[in-house]
Amino acid sequence: MTEQKKKKLIPIGIDDFERLLEGNYYFADKSLLIKELLDSGAAVTLLPRPRRFGKTLNLSMLRYFFEKVAPLIPSIGLPLETNVSRESGLSRRHLFNGLKIEQHADCMEHQGRYPVIWLTFKDVKTDRWEVCYEKIRKVISAEFKRHFDAIRGFLSKQELRQVQDIIAETASQASYENSLMDLSRYLECAYKAKVVILIDEYDAPIHAAYLNGYYNEVIGFMRGFLGAGLKGNNALNFGVLTGILRVAKESIFSGINNLRVCTLIQDSYANQFGFLEDEVRVMLAYFELENKLDEVKRWYNGYQSGSYKVYNPWSIINLAGNKGVIQAYWVNTSDNALIKDLLKRCTPEMKEDLEIVIKGGKVTKAIQENIIMLDIEKNDAVLWNFLLFSGYLTFENYRLVEDTNYADLLIPNIEVGTTYKNSFSTWFAEGSGMRNYTKMLEGLVAGEMESFQDYFMKFTRDTLSIFDVHGDEPERFYHALVLGMLATLASTHEVRSNRESGYGRYDVSLIPKDLSKPGIILEFKKVNIKRKETLKTAAQNALNQIKERDYETELRARGLKDIIKLGISFKGKESFVLVG
Repeated sequence: MTEQKKKKLIPIGIDDFERLLEGNYYFADKSLLIKELLDSGAAVTLLPRPRRFGKTLNLSMLRYFFEKVAPLIPSIGLPLETNVSRESGLSRRHLFNGLKIEQHADCMEHQGRYPVIWLTFKDVKTDRWEVCYEKIRKVISAEFKRHFDAIRGFLSKQELRQVQDIIAETASQASYENSLMDLSRYLECAYKAKVVILIDEYDAPIHAAYLNGYYNEVIGFMRGFLGAGLKGNNALNFGVLTGILRVAKESIFSGINNLRVCTLIQDSYANQFGFLEDEVRVMLAYFELENKLDEVKRWYNGYQSGSYKVYNPWSIINLAGNKGVIQAYWVNTSDNALIKDLLKRCTPEMKEDLEIVIKGGKVTKAIQENIIMLDIEKNDAVLWNFLLFSGYLTFENYRLVEDTNYADLLIPNIEVGTTYKNSFSTWFAEGSGMRNYTKMLEGLVAGEMESFQDYFMKFTRDTLSIFDVHGDEPERFYHALVLGMLATLASTHEVRSNRESGYGRYDVSLIPKDLSKPGIILEFKKVNIKRKETLKTAAQNALNQIKERDYETELRARGLKDIIKLGISFKGKESFVLVG
């Protein structure tokens, strides 16, 4: 066999541990996760990490390590001809040959010793509760079916009927809520060993439910399902759950007092998810891409995980598969639906802080590891934490101040920065369309004010409604507009907002990098009905404010001689632009 044929394959989309190992795919050895888990002694461990950070593969590795597999028995009930007994099970020991965990004999004693319940909810994403519940039933049904031959000889007639109903997806909701505990009991009887429960992406249905309006139904089901299986389950050896967030205890983990949560803030398991720099260096060298390391670091490194800096493994694997082409692999429209929706609804105050972050700065925020999804829209603090734990921000300088934990939040790398820019620039396409938005900005930066006026007034009529503006049209809209400008004009202009200049703070300024182009100052005003203002008089007042407070000072100090002043007024969805 030639050397080329022996070369490891690139494991794009491969998250089954056995297939990875036996299929000659490249593998970053994270097997010491097993030792850390065993050493912890925790009854239930929740490991929240951002999407595409290797959660499913790691959980699959745990399954193949711990699971005691019985030989298949024909459905008619006759014994299977095999030299492997039910007591010994089928061995997967060979999968761990040469891995780091093999060096720990005390850990290897646990290999292949326990029945395992393996559930993944990562594909349970839909827009209706009825369809979501159907998908959940299918996941549970498949696991009962997988274990049916092993457990059926230990079931009473009533239990057998109930199990058959679960497999047929016709059982009651109460039966499905109790199914995790019931299957644990049946497996303990069949294997004479306590059960390991592994649940991947437990919160995927919760995110979909939040977006689509059936949050309470999902929370109600998952509270009953996880509560029965993980709390007071005498057949449980230990359980491990992965997801993106720690959904607040009072919402879903109520009463599960044996839960140990290890988020990316902590050092526990910090090096087991994501690629360390040494792992990236070795992988790039293996695929002859070592000359890309510096660029790869800027694009994909920077996630803080405990005391480690880690890379997004999905990005690195896809980079290798694409022969070293640098691009945003993590960004995916469907996966980013929730983040785009939330960013659109955040307050003007948060949009101001987002401007700082997008420009490469940091903001200091209190860290709350419990996320109550329903509070995200009501509370900027919760949204900042959602961005952190979902991987859209990272942290530095984590510290305790009196009784509250704080950290500096920032965008980890270029790849994640593109997510924000794509979100902001596509907001407006939902209203008047990207073409009109682009034409509006082209007119603005070219100093073609008649074109800008026409496009802007049409644009606001079509677009304001998507920002849920209610009574704060100018404030919400202009911050959204600034973020959109940051996304679209960053290569040609410095976009500044709410800055001191002259004798006050202007709303927005555009400072061209080419000083031969015009600088632009925009001041927004909401029509004051009580003062009997009109759109035109409010826009004139905005222009007057620019002149009276000498907002041109900063732009003149930059060497700009051509400065366009714009007074922009709003009344509901109507707007008016005056040029000064």
